[in-house]
Amino acid sequence: MITDLLTWQISLPIAAGALVLGYLLGSIPFGLLLTRAAGLGDIRSIGSGNIGATNVLRTGNKKLAVGTLLLDALKATVAALIGWYAFGPEAGLLAGFAAFMGHLYPVWLGFKGGKGVATYIGTLLGVAPLMVLVFAAVWLSVAKLSKYSSLSAMVATLVIPVVLWFIQEPKIAAVMALMTIISFIKHKTNIERLIAGTESKIGQKG
Repeated sequence: MITDLLTWQISLPIAAGALVLGYLLGSIPFGLLLTRAAGLGDIRSIGSGNIGATNVLRTGNKKLAVGTLLLDALKATVAALIGWYAFGPEAGLLAGFAAFMGHLYPVWLGFKGGKGVATYIGTLLGVAPLMVLVFAAVWLSVAKLSKYSSLSAMVATLVIPVVLWFIQEPKIAAVMALMTIISFIKHKTNIERLIAGTESKIGQKG
C-alpha cells in the first residue's frame, strides 16, 4: 500500500485545476450568505464568530443551521464528484481536499472561515461514501457518552483515516489524515476548553 500511496497518476495541470475548482466551491460562505439573506446580520458578529452551522444555530434559527450544514457539506461533495467524473478518482480527492481548505480559509473573508466538519463529511461523501456511516456511528457514540459535539467530531475524524487504511484506500486515508490534522488545529480553542472543562455540551445554552 505504501507504493500505491506514493504513486499518483494525475498530471500537474489537472491536479491544479482540481485544486482551484475545489477551493472556489469550498470558499462559498453559505453560513454568512444564509444569515444575511434572512435578515440576521453578519454571522461573524454572533457567538464564536464562526461561519459554520454550529454558530448559525446560535441565531436561534434551526432551519438556517441545517441549511448551512447541508450546503457546506455538499459543496465539497460536488467538488469531489466533478473532479472524479471529469478526470478520475485522484482529481476528485484533490478537489474535495481543496473544498475543505476553501471553507477553512476563504479568500473572500480574509482567510477566516469555519472549522470544516461539514466539508470533511462532504468530501467523504464524494470519495468514500460508506465512510460517512462510520463517521456518523462514531460521532453518535461519542456524543452519547460525552455530550460534547466538538469531541465527537474530532474522534470521528481520527477514526476515518485508520479505517480507510485498513480497507486498503491509502491515498484517501492519507488525504483524510491531513484534513484531520488541519481540523484539530482549527479546533484548538475547543481542545483547550475540553481540557479546562469549560466546553459547552450538546443542548447547553450560553
